[in-house]
Amino acid sequence: MASFQVADASEYLAITGWGIDDVKLAKKAWVFMGQQCKKFSISPVNYEFEVHTIFILPAVFTIGPKITAAGGEESDRKDLEAQLLLYAKLIAPLHSSRSHVQELVKGIIEGETRVLAAELTMKEIFKGTKTFKEKVFNRVQLELNQFGLVIYNANVKQLVDVPGHEYFSYLGQKTQQDAANQAKVDVAEARMKGEVGAKKREGLTRQNAAKVDAETKVLSVRQQGQGLKEEAKFKAEVQVFENERAAEIAAAKAELAMKKAGWDKQAKVAEVEAAKAVAIREAELQMEVERKNAMRQTEKLKAEQLSKATVHYDTQVQESNAQLYSRQKAAEAKLFEQMRVAEARKAQADAHFFEQKMAEDAKLYAKQKEAESVGLVGKAKTEYVASMLQALGGNYHALRDYLMIDGGVYAEMARINAGAVNGMQPKISIWSNGGGADGAGNAAGEAAAGSALQQVAGVYKMLPPLLSTVHEQTGMLPPAWMGALPKDDAATN
Repeated sequence: MASFQVADASEYLAITGWGIDDVKLAKKAWVFMGQQCKKFSISPVNYEFEVHTIFILPAVFTIGPKITAAGGEESDRKDLEAQLLLYAKLIAPLHSSRSHVQELVKGIIEGETRVLAAELTMKEIFKGTKTFKEKVFNRVQLELNQFGLVIYNANVKQLVDVPGHEYFSYLGQKTQQDAANQAKVDVAEARMKGEVGAKKREGLTRQNAAKVDAETKVLSVRQQGQGLKEEAKFKAEVQVFENERAAEIAAAKAELAMKKAGWDKQAKVAEVEAAKAVAIREAELQMEVERKNAMRQTEKLKAEQLSKATVHYDTQVQESNAQLYSRQKAAEAKLFEQMRVAEARKAQADAHFFEQKMAEDAKLYAKQKEAESVGLVGKAKTEYVASMLQALGGNYHALRDYLMIDGGVYAEMARINAGAVNGMQPKISIWSNGGGADGAGNAAGEAAAGSALQQVAGVYKMLPPLLSTVHEQTGMLPPAWMGALPKDDAATN
C-alpha cells in the first residue's frame, strides 16, 4: 500500500523507513509501507524575551530554518539541504512546544552576551552599542548553524540597568550634559566664525576685483600677439600645401607610365600562356581517356570476382542458417521440457499447499465449533440459573443454598468430617426436617404445588442442626455467608 503526500507551501515532508538510509526531505512524495512521513513547518517564528546579564538586554528575534541557497552552485544547494536536514532532525519534532526552542535560543543568546560583555568594559558597551549588538548577532548565528536555524531579523532595544546598578542611566545623564555643554561651545564658535568670516569676505572681494582688472589687461595684449602668430602660421601652411600638391601630380604621372608597361607585359604573357594551356589540356584529355579505359577493365575484373564471391557467400549463409535453425529448435525443445518440469513442480507445490490449507481450515473449524459449544453451555447455564432465581422469587440466598446442595458441597463436607472423626467416639445427633403435621403439610404442599420449593425449604431447615453438630464435633464454625450458630442461652432454651 502507498499514499501520496503533499506538503503546503510553508512545509516540508520528512520521510524515514524502508529504502531510505537516513531522512529524505521532499515537498511531495509517495509514502510506501514500512515508511513514516512527518510534516514540519519552515515558517520563521518570533521569540521575545529579556536577557539578564550584568545588564538587561530586551530582544525580539525572528528565527527559522534556512530555505534559500546562498548561490546557484551545486555546493550551495547541498549546503541548504544539509541545513534543512539538521532542522528536521533536531528542532522540527519539538516545534510544537515552542517554549523548548525559545529556551534554547535564549540560552545561546545569554551565554554569548555574557562572554562578550566580559571582554568589554561598561563604557565600551555603552559607547559602541551598535557594534556590541552586531557581535552578539554574529556569535548567536554561529551557534544556531548547528541546528539548521538562521536569524531572519533581530531587534534589540535599549540596554537597561539591572535594579541597584544605574550605570547606564548615569552614563546617559553624563552624555546629555556633555551634549548641552558642547552645544553652548558650538554656538559661541559659530558666532565667532560668522564675524571673522564677514571681514575676510569683504577683503577678499576687494583683492579679487583688483586681480581681475590686471588679468584683463594682460589677456588683451596676449590675444593681439596670438592673432599675429596665427596669421603667419596659416601663410606657411598654404605654401606647404601647394608644394605637396605639385609632388603628388608628378608621382601620379610616373605611376601611370609604370602601369601601362605592366599591362603590355601581362598581355604578351597571357598570349603565351593561352597557347601552352591548349597543349596541356590536350594531354590531360588523353590521360583521362586512358584512365577511363583502365577503370573499365578493372570494373570488369571486379564484377567477375564479385559474382564468384557472392555465390560462395550465399552458400555459406545458407549453411549457417541451417545450423542456427537446428540449434534453435534443440534449445526450444530443451526449454519446453524445462517448462513442463517447472509446471509439474508448481502443480505439486499447489496441491501440497491446498492440502495444508484444508487441514488448517478443518482445525480452525473444529476450534470454532468447540468455542460455540462452550458458549452455548455457558448460555444454557446462565438461562438455568436465571430461571431458578425467578422460580425462587428472586431469593439469591435460597438459590445459592440449592446450588451448593445440588453440587454436593454439603455431602463433601460430611465426608470430610466423617474422615476426621473416624476411630473416635463422637457424640451422635439425629435430626430431621420435621414430621407429623409438618410432614403431612409438606406432602399436601407437594401434591398441591408440584414444585421443588418445598424440598428446598426442608433442606434449608436442616442446616441449623447440621452446622451445630459440625461445630460440636470438629470445632469448625460455618462461613459468614452461611449464617451464624445460635448463642448458648438460646440453645439452652
